[in-house]
Amino acid sequence: MLLQEHVSLKNHNTFGINARARYYVRIDSLRSFRDCLAHPSYRALPRLILGGGSNLLLLNDFKGIVMHMAIDGIAVIGEAQDHVWVQAGAGVNWHQLVLYCIANGYAGIENLSLIPGTVGAAPIQNIGAYGVALSDVFVALEALELCTGAVHTFEKAACAFGYRDSIFKNVLKGQYAILNVTLRLQKTPAFQTSYGAIQSTLKAMNVQALSIRAISDAVIHIRQSKLPDPARVGNAGSFFKNPVLAQARFGQLRARYPHMPGYEQPGGLVKVPAAWLIEQCGWKGKTRGRIGVHERQALVLVNYGGGTGRALYQLAQDIQQSVQERFGIAIWPEVNVVI
Repeated sequence: MLLQEHVSLKNHNTFGINARARYYVRIDSLRSFRDCLAHPSYRALPRLILGGGSNLLLLNDFKGIVMHMAIDGIAVIGEAQDHVWVQAGAGVNWHQLVLYCIANGYAGIENLSLIPGTVGAAPIQNIGAYGVALSDVFVALEALELCTGAVHTFEKAACAFGYRDSIFKNVLKGQYAILNVTLRLQKTPAFQTSYGAIQSTLKAMNVQALSIRAISDAVIHIRQSKLPDPARVGNAGSFFKNPVLAQARFGQLRARYPHMPGYEQPGGLVKVPAAWLIEQCGWKGKTRGRIGVHERQALVLVNYGGGTGRALYQLAQDIQQSVQERFGIAIWPEVNVVI
């Protein structure tokens, strides 16, 4: 276990915020994790479990210990006639797992191509895109309880998955570190192409035979055309979740704003695109010094270089307030804000 002091986290968060960690350690095994937790000099320090840093906004230097998850490995741990069970370490890059599954003909996560971050962060957020969510293929995960060093298994029901939500994002926040994730994937694909621009993109790409690789390529094309590359422009993808309203409330708003889009959800609810709300409030393409709202996607806050976490957070709060004042709708961050 190699512990470093006063480490810049600029290259460890996709916003490119130049915050510093008082202590930093790379975790590549369960043993190194337990050794770090048991060390008497660091046991009482605040802890931040860091994956790819793609869903993180740092407001200040972190005065405790940053534990950078790097547990690797992808393996097939079970197989049946129609399905395969794949387990990946928490430090595996999510898109690399998608590519591994596509190369081996395992279907179910091709719509989640090019989502930034690591496997360990995926269940916390219950990542999703283009009509598919992680919870659709999730089986179980193993997580280390930080206060005891014990490893616990969480099956799907115990994770309390919701829209961009899980038990690890609220009730158990900060209490566990995910070590690995197991997914149940299909040998015979059930293609999901009805969401967003997938069908039109497949047509434009002149795809004759539908495949999981073709869907992945289409999703990658769409994402690259809409979202800035974090390697060039600091961002964390979609900053806000889409709000979900009661049908009656949506009907009232639609009467006032006839062009308001809405997508029916189970239980008499309607999902409203937060990007539309933000754009209607005039934020799309706005800049404030070295930060701003992306010109092609109003959900994406960007750091053009040299911006601070506090400036981005203030921008996010101002956007929330304007949407609340105009529409009476609260929008909430997807991004984990570390104060």
